[in-house]
Amino acid sequence: MRILKRLAIATGTTLLLLVLLVAIWALLPASTPPIEGPDAIASLEQVRLGGVDQTILVRGRDRSAPVLLYVHGGPGGAQLPIARYYSALLEEQFVVVNWDQRGAGASCEGTDWDALSLDRIVTDTIELSEQLAQRFGGDGKIVLLGHSWGSIVGALAAERRPELYHAYVGLGQLVHGDRNEELSYDWVVGEANRRGDDEALAELATIAPPYANNAELGLQRRWLNAYDGSIYAFDRARPVFWSLLFGREYTLGTRLSYPECFANSLAALWSEVGAVDFPNQIPKLEVPVVFLTGRHDWNTPYPLVEAWAAELQAPSVEIVWFEDAGHMAPIESPEEFQRALLDKVLPLTR
Repeated sequence: MRILKRLAIATGTTLLLLVLLVAIWALLPASTPPIEGPDAIASLEQVRLGGVDQTILVRGRDRSAPVLLYVHGGPGGAQLPIARYYSALLEEQFVVVNWDQRGAGASCEGTDWDALSLDRIVTDTIELSEQLAQRFGGDGKIVLLGHSWGSIVGALAAERRPELYHAYVGLGQLVHGDRNEELSYDWVVGEANRRGDDEALAELATIAPPYANNAELGLQRRWLNAYDGSIYAFDRARPVFWSLLFGREYTLGTRLSYPECFANSLAALWSEVGAVDFPNQIPKLEVPVVFLTGRHDWNTPYPLVEAWAAELQAPSVEIVWFEDAGHMAPIESPEEFQRALLDKVLPLTR
């Protein structure tokens, strides 16, 4: 009996300590680990864009290095807590800036959802680019990287203000909204047939692009993910997603509001994705272009990237292939992703 009593006391004490630790962790402010060095920078900052405070993460070994601005996907797919996973090497040669767009992550609070639009976010991107070009480096230019939804934003920003950018990098580039969904849907149906997956075929038969609502889009994406057509190397990528839950770059409040902000951003902005037709809208860019493309990417199908790259007029156009990755190369092949930027993009800043 005495042993059981002591065990109960010890268990209760342990649980109390765990509760206290979780409570302390939950109340900690957002932060990012320091980078050693007299010229280093590692900070979470508020910037004013279009009259709204938004959050950026700035990390680099040398403040005078070229700026690399990462425009995340989604819409609403903010990712500040996972940024360090794919930027350690980049921080040695760039000032790496990750930004939570208005309506997403740490920039969600107070969003006017009725006023949220693609044009508004492109304008925010240009305004942030101006601030960064003026603040760092001294040559008045930065490198702009857009991922997925962010590649729509990035390509439009680079077209409007080419003088701001050393280069444009399209990661998981979205090229044509309607064709994107047609090719992605056809690939999933083909995979379901190849696997003899009657459940998937039955569900997919109830929808067809262009989708009537985000629930239909979500159904297609569920099977796309199940067949590794979005994240191909999921075993490598899975641990990174825990950072969204526990990474110190977000407060508990940001983590709790994240799903709703993501859903609201998607609802407000997805209709504009269907209107994208870059082969006709952007036949020419006045900056060097590098496409970083996963060989297994059927979220933004790689054949469309190949076709646009062959037609696009620019000072230079290059596709860098990731043979063992899909739509999320930074977390599927983080070292290869960083090496590609250092080998192919960094020289364009010199």
